[in-house]
Order: sequence, then structure tokens, then C-alpha cells
Amino acid sequence: MITSAEAAGAGLLHRFRHRADLVVELKGPADFVSLADREAEATLRDRLLVACPRYGFLAEEGTDATGADTGTRFIVDPLDGTTNFLCGIPHFSVSIALERAGRIAAGVVYDVPLGEMFVAESGRGAWLAAKTESGAWLGHERLAVTEDADFSRALVATGIPHASRRDRHAAYLPALAMVMRESAGVRRMASAALDLAYVAAGRFAAYWELGLSPWDIAAGALLVREAGGRVSEAGRDGDDANDDRVVYAGDVLATNGRLHARMTALLREAPPSA
Repeated sequence: MITSAEAAGAGLLHRFRHRADLVVELKGPADFVSLADREAEATLRDRLLVACPRYGFLAEEGTDATGADTGTRFIVDPLDGTTNFLCGIPHFSVSIALERAGRIAAGVVYDVPLGEMFVAESGRGAWLAAKTESGAWLGHERLAVTEDADFSRALVATGIPHASRRDRHAAYLPALAMVMRESAGVRRMASAALDLAYVAAGRFAAYWELGLSPWDIAAGALLVREAGGRVSEAGRDGDDANDDRVVYAGDVLATNGRLHARMTALLREAPPSA
């Protein structure tokens, strides 16, 4: 999974430097896809399924294959942060998760421009390795969520509901207003996988977003849990915290654990209008 993410990332970096040559298609309102996305997905599919031919494969740009081992599959986002990528903003990632019998067993999120590889295995912790300019990997650093329990000191990440989901805007904006009033600040970085990885690394104390897909959440959610944090469906009471069904729920909240109850309350109690 690590070497596959690295290979896909190398192709993305090449396309990023020559993005003016890319043909961009519109999947929906403000929803873009390019040859870079499709090439990265093909690279991941070919490498992962050659290594593990019995596994299934689910990816954002349309690949959905079932292998002989029907309970095991890769869940892949070949380019998380496509709009950033196309606009020349160097903040995008490759995300790969391995699902076994409905549980996420391993996850990799590769910050392509920074050369940071976030890795987690269920029950074995979460780790970060960084690549030098020479291409060598530096030593692995154990990830741990921030210990901050003071919400007024917490830096929170979010994702703004997509332009095609105007029905979500009315619910999102009051919650945003409440988090803005109580936290140290709110960031919108536009790569869900990296937002989750940054919670795992202690860079963000919390992150929430509505209307995501499994490939946005799967790898990053495991990173957060293995770094000592909590993940649940946004706005719920937390009964489902650390349940892998959240990967398919779409609305996600990830925190350092200490702030989970407060964030849940803010998202649940936000008034219907700002």
C-alpha cells in the first residue's frame, strides 16, 4: 500500500507540474475529474491487485471490482483534493484503506507535495514518515492526537458542503458559526483524508464534514483511532464512536477524544438557522 501510494503520487506530481495540459471534465457542479485522477487510480489498481489478486477494489473514479476473497477489498481515493490540484494549490493526497470483514485493517494517506506518508494498522498504532529531497525516507514517528482539553485553544478543521448539495448548507452554517465562536480557529483545507491525518498527528484537535464517501474517510479514520482519537458520525451522541460503519455514514466527526463530547454537542445543538 505504501509503495503503491508512492507510485501514484509520483505520477500526480508530474501532472501537477504540467497541469495546464490536462483536460478537465465536470462530473457535477464544481465537481472535477482529470486524466491525473484516472491515471493515479489505474496505477493503484494495477499495483494493489497484482500484489493481492484475490482482493476487491473500490475507488472514487469508478473502479469497483470484487475479488475471490469477497470480504477483503481496498478502498481508494487516487487524488483527494482535486480542486486544489487543478488550481495549483499544493495540498492533495492519495488515500488507501484495506477493509476486511467490514473493518478497516490498514490505512495509508500520502501527502504528495510534502512527501509525508501517514500509515496505520489496526491495533499497531499510527506512524508518519517523511521523504527527503533525495527520495530517502526519514525515520518513522509515532503519531498521537493532541492532549488539549480546552476547546478555546483547539484548532478545528472542516469541509464546506459541496455546491451540488445545497440541501446541506442550511444545517452546516449554524454549526460552523458555533464552532467559530468557541474554538481557537477553523481551517478548510479541502482534502478530507489529510484533515483526518492531521487530527492523528495532533495538528488539528477536531475535524468534521458532511456528505463524504467511503474513500474519503476509511484510511484517515483508522489513523485517528490508532493515534488515540475518536471518530463517529457527526452530530450523533457518540454511541457509534470507533465503529467502522462511520466510513459509510457520510457525515464524520474526528477528535482527540477529549473534545469529542463538546464537538458532538455543538454539531447536534446548532440552531436550524445562523
